[in-house]
Amino acid sequence: MKCLYCGHESTRVIDTRLAEEGEAVRRRRQCRQCGRRFTTYERVEQRSLIVIKKDGRRESFDRQKVLRGMLKACEKRPIPQEVLEAAALRIERELRRLPTRQVPSRRIGEMVMEELRKIDEVAYVRFASVYREFGDASGFLEEVAMLVKGEHGEESRQR
Repeated sequence: MKCLYCGHESTRVIDTRLAEEGEAVRRRRQCRQCGRRFTTYERVEQRSLIVIKKDGRRESFDRQKVLRGMLKACEKRPIPQEVLEAAALRIERELRRLPTRQVPSRRIGEMVMEELRKIDEVAYVRFASVYREFGDASGFLEEVAMLVKGEHGEESRQR
C-alpha cells in the first residue's frame, strides 16, 4: 500500500485486528521509507442500498446520516457515542439482510426510533417528535403516554 504521507510504494503491516464487530479488518501500517504510521480498514464491498424518500426521490443509504440523526436526538444526554454507532451498525445490517435493495425512509426511521427507545426514552421522544412531525403538543403527549404505558413493544426500561 502507498504511504499517505510520502507516497512511497512500500508499507508494512504492524498490527491487524477485527473492527466494527467483525465487519472490517483494521490494519496499522508503517511506511518503510519515512517511518510514519497510519490506519487502514478493509471491508467487504457490498451492493448499495437505496433509500426511497417520502417525495419519491432516491438516494444511497448512509449509515453516518443515521448516526447524525441519533446523535442529534441524544444531545446533552449521557449516552456514549459507541452505543449509538453500534445501533446504527445494527440498523444497517438488518437493512442489508432484506431481500430488496430499495428501502423506504419511513422503515429506517421506525428502526431508528426502536433503537433509541431501547437506549434512552428522552432521545426516543426527541427523534419521534421530528420524525412524526408533531403539529402540536397533543401529538407529543400521546407519544409520551404510549411510551409510559409500554405500547411500543416491551415495557419501558426506565421505571
